[in-house]
Amino acid sequence: MEHPENDPSYAGLTVNSGVESAPSVNPYLKKGRFAHRQLTVSDYVEGILKGNVTVLGQAVTLVESTHPDHQKTAQEVIEKCLPYSGNSIRVGISGVPGAGKSTSIDEFGIHVLKEYGGRLAVLAIDPSSERTKGSILGDKTRMEKLSVHPDSFIRPSPSAGSLGGVARKTRETIILCEAAGFDKIFVETVGVGQSETACHSMVDFFLLIQLAGTGDELQGIKRGIMEMADGIIINKCDGNNVDKCQLAATQFRNALHLFPMPDSGWSPQVLTYSGFYGYGIKEVWDMVYKYIDFVKDNGYFQHRRNEQAKFWMYESINEQLKNSFFQHPTLADMLQAEEKMVLEGRKTSFVAAHQLLDAYFALLH
Repeated sequence: MEHPENDPSYAGLTVNSGVESAPSVNPYLKKGRFAHRQLTVSDYVEGILKGNVTVLGQAVTLVESTHPDHQKTAQEVIEKCLPYSGNSIRVGISGVPGAGKSTSIDEFGIHVLKEYGGRLAVLAIDPSSERTKGSILGDKTRMEKLSVHPDSFIRPSPSAGSLGGVARKTRETIILCEAAGFDKIFVETVGVGQSETACHSMVDFFLLIQLAGTGDELQGIKRGIMEMADGIIINKCDGNNVDKCQLAATQFRNALHLFPMPDSGWSPQVLTYSGFYGYGIKEVWDMVYKYIDFVKDNGYFQHRRNEQAKFWMYESINEQLKNSFFQHPTLADMLQAEEKMVLEGRKTSFVAAHQLLDAYFALLH
């Protein structure tokens, strides 16, 4: 289509060019103005002790990092926060996937903050994929009330394949949370395998969430996790499910009678509740606080914490030795060669491992 202004009869007409588009970036913006400032150890400690959750979150990220420089800074921060820790009640919460852990924690957290005051930190351990090594870290979406509560701090962490599901650095994160003024700490595990053992070794009360219809007394005994539980609670006790839950509670009580008395002297209780409707929440927390008072009176509370500190010292030694072995530059080629011989059937796995360890110890001398 011809434009009329191009016609010779309009020779005196001039067409002005349009207004130039404004730049998408503000030209007056100073470059580097919003650059992330690297915090120092004293910045981290000061922020944590003031209860600043932003600094606390950054410190937890630092603790979880595997970078050597980050690890060094993290250890200095933890060391300076240590004198301000140890003044909380730590509760481990576990159960099979789908038992309603996240929904229950949301109800538990709101109840505890309302009834007892203080501040609550939730450390939710998210299982990492064996294939992609990634985690969803979506537990916060199920904790709708707690996630907007001003006195709560929710931190999902990837399990990263360590200790069967409990994040390797959760214990150190507990120290930071306590220093930041959180006097109640929930540690939620993925609910399978070795993670419960690790969780049990860092909490004061271990709460196991069960569902009705998961087996009789014999199945209950076979689950090693029940030996660690200080309290068993059966979720989804509402509607048509009430009778099944009551029956399951009786069966779990019968199973618990067959276990020897725990070192604490406390007989684990079995209660029913509904996380979705909020029924029976008060009874659960009355039990938890009754237990805490009981073990503080007989001295087991401090004994358990001392045993946990010792356990984690040895766990740290094991982990440092493992990292030292696999990160040794000289052993990298030897590992490949030994692995090839094992795969070709020229050497057994045990002999190869023994020779690699001998080589490692020889390199240390």
